[in-house]
Amino acid sequence: MYRMGFDIGGTNIAAAAFGGSMDLAAHKTVPFPKGASYEEVAALLAELAEDLTKELGCGRELIEVIGVAVAGSVDPKGEVVIHAPNLGFRNAPLRQAVQEHFPGIPVYMENDAYAALLAEYHLGALKGCGTGILLTLGTGVGTGLVMGGSPFLGGMGRGTEAGHMVLDYQGGDCNCGRQGCLETLCSASWLIRAGQELVKKEEGGLLSEKTGGDPQQVTAKMVIDCAQAGDPIALDIFNSYVEQLGCAIVSLVNLLDPEKVVLGGGVSQAGDFLFAPLRKFVEENSFFHYAYPIVPAQAGTHAGTTGAALLFQDKQL
Repeated sequence: MYRMGFDIGGTNIAAAAFGGSMDLAAHKTVPFPKGASYEEVAALLAELAEDLTKELGCGRELIEVIGVAVAGSVDPKGEVVIHAPNLGFRNAPLRQAVQEHFPGIPVYMENDAYAALLAEYHLGALKGCGTGILLTLGTGVGTGLVMGGSPFLGGMGRGTEAGHMVLDYQGGDCNCGRQGCLETLCSASWLIRAGQELVKKEEGGLLSEKTGGDPQQVTAKMVIDCAQAGDPIALDIFNSYVEQLGCAIVSLVNLLDPEKVVLGGGVSQAGDFLFAPLRKFVEENSFFHYAYPIVPAQAGTHAGTTGAALLFQDKQL
């Protein structure tokens, strides 16, 4: 029997099948279809499931349960996507739309950051942690909390959205409709926008060289790679990013005084180039001047799908 997990993000949709011991059996990733309705996305999940079962050489009768992780807020019953600004969904009954494609198979749905939190809590960096923070640094910024030794889904069960705390009320526009959210300043998208602006002005240094002067070719990884190579322009961008992310983490640790802060998502792949200056900034600027353990997530690129596949277990507790 297999558990199947889907992770619907603003850039990609990932699908994975896991065996009984949560061993990864098959996976596939496709671009998120910009502008698609939730019904169209549900149909795409069914197609991905078909591809995975073919790869596994089995039929749907061996799918035990399905979990769906969504980059947006989800109602306490796990039925409706209340608001997913990077997906274009609002009040979308996605779980039922997915269920219609999988009759007889239980379908569970939750926020993607909470799903990633489950992966880290059960199998990764937050295992055994009493109080911890997870930040996923991707197209947006997802957040998950461990409180009192258990994953915390918010006081009203709608999730936690630290990504939409305001860091700069005069800052850039956020997809949620406000300005200066943590997400606008600490996501991979910020690195891309900052790099694009300089390439447009023909001031991009190594970035301009690598993109041939085309700002649309800029990626977050490219900005980080150029910074690591010592390019002063890319390094300025990256240092600003570290300060912005550091300020966000300082606010969170001042509030929660956690045992551990875990960073996942694409930006976290920068490794010590990110973590070393970030740890220093947080220790120097937090109220307690404490060397909070800021560590990389361990569930890797499959954190969202892993956590989605664990939703069944979580909902039974």
